[in-house]
Amino acid sequence: MFERLVSFLQGLGGGAEKGITEDDPRVAATALLLHVMDADGVRSEDEHSVLHQALSKRFGLQGSELDAILAAGEEAEREAVDLYGFTSVLMRQLDEEQRVRFIELMWQVVFADGEVHELEDNTVWRVAELMGVDSRTRTEARTRAGGKTPTLDAMAERDDS
Repeated sequence: MFERLVSFLQGLGGGAEKGITEDDPRVAATALLLHVMDADGVRSEDEHSVLHQALSKRFGLQGSELDAILAAGEEAEREAVDLYGFTSVLMRQLDEEQRVRFIELMWQVVFADGEVHELEDNTVWRVAELMGVDSRTRTEARTRAGGKTPTLDAMAERDDS
């Protein structure tokens, strides 16, 4: 599972040698991941761990360099009025497959703490829509990330109880 995170981040382009700018896809991706972490009002250690490992592995970031990308993502997320600014950066940088892998990464962050809050689910849905990832593909990414989606049979069984 973690290999998919690394693979996605490798597709972002730009490396640690690239300066941090507002159009830096590392910052946009980090800001969106922080946003989904905040959606339920709690940032868990497990969520932080997934984010740190992914950024560290892909960009070879350690110590102050990693802190700089995280701080830039944090600042960008805090100042943002919407998600479009971040998704538009990623739309320019990522092809369709990479966008789907990013949505899968968002689900992995959501599932890291073992709970899915409806606001986290809604955040992933909104980001997917802005990035042109359709509902079916978003649901498949959720399943690959380890999240269970109810089947019609399972929902029917629950209703029969």
